[in-house]
Amino acid sequence: MVFSSLVFLFFFLPITLIVYFLSGKRLKNIVLLLSGLIFYAWGEPLYVLIMIVSAAIDYFAGRLLDKFKRNEKLRRVFLLVSVVMNLGLLAVFKYSSFFIGIINDLTVFDIKDPNLPLPIGISFYTFQSMSYTIDLYRRHIKVQKKFSSFLCYVTLFPQIVAGPIVRYADVANEIDDRTVTADKVSDGIGIFIKGLAKKVLIANNIGMLWTTVKAMEFSEISALTAWLGILAFTFQIYFDFSGYSDMAVGLGKMLGFDFPQNFDHPYISKSVTEFWRRWHITLGTWFREYVYIPLGGNRKGLSRTCINLLITWTLTGFWHGASFNFLLWGLYFGILIVIEKLGFAKILEKLPKIISKLYTFIIAVFGWVLFDTETLADTGKFFKAMFTGNGVFADSTAVYLLSGYLFWFIISALGSTEIFDNSVKKLQDKGSLIYGFTKTLTVSAMLFICIVFLVNATYNPFLYFRF
Repeated sequence: MVFSSLVFLFFFLPITLIVYFLSGKRLKNIVLLLSGLIFYAWGEPLYVLIMIVSAAIDYFAGRLLDKFKRNEKLRRVFLLVSVVMNLGLLAVFKYSSFFIGIINDLTVFDIKDPNLPLPIGISFYTFQSMSYTIDLYRRHIKVQKKFSSFLCYVTLFPQIVAGPIVRYADVANEIDDRTVTADKVSDGIGIFIKGLAKKVLIANNIGMLWTTVKAMEFSEISALTAWLGILAFTFQIYFDFSGYSDMAVGLGKMLGFDFPQNFDHPYISKSVTEFWRRWHITLGTWFREYVYIPLGGNRKGLSRTCINLLITWTLTGFWHGASFNFLLWGLYFGILIVIEKLGFAKILEKLPKIISKLYTFIIAVFGWVLFDTETLADTGKFFKAMFTGNGVFADSTAVYLLSGYLFWFIISALGSTEIFDNSVKKLQDKGSLIYGFTKTLTVSAMLFICIVFLVNATYNPFLYFRF
């Protein structure tokens, strides 16, 4: 993974951008398309065909939806075929082992598990591609008649493997007609390097603590060790995923696209509902638009609203992975959001902000235990360690870990707030010259430090590649 990161940073990305900027308007999409295919095939040389098949399904479904625009019965059939085939591909590669295991456990059957490797980013590009046919069926967008342009959208390399989930409607006007300006490139570079710093400097360093704790026997660790471990993961997953999203948004700007924001300081939220308006925003938008609202949303009374929320959040959990932990993780947040919908949100609004923020943060931390422990048995052991310490609150291991990672905890905590963003705004208010000089100096320094860390790193996981 470290080698791949260096190849991307020093070879693939600069060459792609140079060729893209030098290409004429008609060739830019071809450059993007080839870049996306090469980028994906670098890690998935065979499974790139799955992505092309998924895109082809939705492209031809879209052409048929447009051709028979006055025949609603046929249009429903075309939409159904698109959705079933896309979800079918997702089910085969992501969920087949899970369901085969359940069938074998509950019946006399002994179905052989094919153990198919999970194509990188299949959950992301499947949802992106599906959004096109669904919105076309709803008549919210116009048909894309060029397969190369549609495939260019699906294979956009900045966000192809880990989001944000860019719906076709988000970039419909930019696919065939976009403008690359010096300001966009400058802003894009700044956003990209900010995301790179989040990932390389913060997520990687704080994440090593969680990797250490996760390798321990949970039934033997102290309470402080358990809390340090899961707090480290709490920050790691935020800076890892939001860092990648920032890099994608920044690259998008350099290429002339305006990708949607995916994170907005979720750990300062004052309720679980607000947390999920700030965390993985594009996924929440997707499920709201294509699951929650079609189920009826909040239009059919409070009871039905609560049921719709629980269904939506259970599916959200299952989207993340084929395990009971992910199902319960989604249901966990669904129940908490329903509780807030039933009146607890009003109580939270009346509490001091520090209390409501602390409540939401702890709720998120508990959720991450479910999210990143392998089995429900491991989840139970870890919660026990958090609250009983297996009879020990703190031991020499905990003290060692705290002293070794205290600096990264402080940086992570500060980086999760709006302190740095507010400082940037103050600099902007002082004048373009001061802001420009400071921005150039800071961005250059961050890039240099990131390169140094990447060259020397042996630990560089991207957590959301597995989804």
